[in-house]
Amino acid sequence: MHRLLILDDFGLKAIDADARLALLDILEDRYGNSSVIITSQLPVEAWYNFIDEPTLADAIMDRLTASAHRLPLQGKSMRKKKNL
Repeated sequence: MHRLLILDDFGLKAIDADARLALLDILEDRYGNSSVIITSQLPVEAWYNFIDEPTLADAIMDRLTASAHRLPLQGKSMRKKKNL
């Protein structure tokens, strides 16, 4: 049984060649078998350029988007306290 994998703050810091390959391997192993949740401040449209290696970006984005459910969030940050 595979557990849920959560990648929080994707795109916050540049990734190197080893990290790109590791990400592809992880996504390949989980594809069709288990779930991945990715949170990011970086718009999905910018992920391809962020990955910064066309062949790996194609493979990674294919695995991420083939059966994805996108939940774009809008509005103010929930981390900000409300003034009462």
